[in-house]
Amino acid sequence: MQINISEDAFEWFSKEMEVEAGDKVRFFVRYGGSSKFQPGFSLGVTKDHPGEAAVSIEQNDVTYYIEETDLWYFDGHDLLVSVNDDLKELDYDYKKDNA
Repeated sequence: MQINISEDAFEWFSKEMEVEAGDKVRFFVRYGGSSKFQPGFSLGVTKDHPGEAAVSIEQNDVTYYIEETDLWYFDGHDLLVSVNDDLKELDYDYKKDNA
C-alpha cells in the first residue's frame, strides 16, 4: 500500500492545516460520514505523532502516515489524496495495488 498526495493537496495542508516542516499528519478511519469505499466509515486527517505507522510518505520535511490499526479500511488499495476544485476540500480516491 502507498500514499500518493498531489501537489495541490500538499499546498492545501500547508494553507488550511498550517502544516510545516517537522509536523506529522495522520490519515485515520472514523465511524460515520460517507465514503465511496467503506460504507459507514470515512477518512479523517489530523496532526498527530505515529504510534505504529504502517505506511508513510515525506514531503518538505512533513510526514503523512497511516497507522497499522487503520490498514483494514484500505483493503489493499493505495490512498490517492487530491483537492476537489469545486469544494476546495481534500478528496480521497483508492486504487487497488498493482491495478
